[in-house]
Amino acid sequence: MSFQSKLAATAAALFLCALPAMAEEHPDGMHIHDVYARSNGAEGGSGAVFFMLHNNTGTDDVLVGAAADVAAKVELHTHKESADGVMQMMKIEGGIALPAGEMHELARGGDHVMLMGLTRALKDGDTFPLTLTFEQAGEITVEAVVDNARKPGAGMMDHSAHGSMDHSQHMDHGAGD
Repeated sequence: MSFQSKLAATAAALFLCALPAMAEEHPDGMHIHDVYARSNGAEGGSGAVFFMLHNNTGTDDVLVGAAADVAAKVELHTHKESADGVMQMMKIEGGIALPAGEMHELARGGDHVMLMGLTRALKDGDTFPLTLTFEQAGEITVEAVVDNARKPGAGMMDHSAHGSMDHSQHMDHGAGD
């Protein structure tokens, strides 16, 4: 067996061994990970929270609300282009649909959780609980970390580094939890 054949066989074996670990990263239930916030930092100011949702249940669901004690008002928001080509941020009415087996990214420039009237200053590295309310899954609380230096898209949809992705912020919940 040549060196290249041995190398290919070893790579294949390592990949097959890693499959159970990769499958474990997205278990059954509502899976929320990569939760981070950005803030203008000042008390009374505003901020936003971003994350990835995976609905690994057999039931369609809807994210209908969010709450956090770090803001006087917390809403689901999105960005839409107006008729004159200007991007506007607006409240999402009716929630964010999340079909069974699908995922949805809340990201800068798109859907996000808006924090208005911060009750305390938020600086890089601060953490706070964020409670998400779903029609089917109920309330799920995750920990958000303030990361103002994060670049748009960093870490969210890059599945090429999936095996090394930090899933310490994920919460796994069955459909009835």
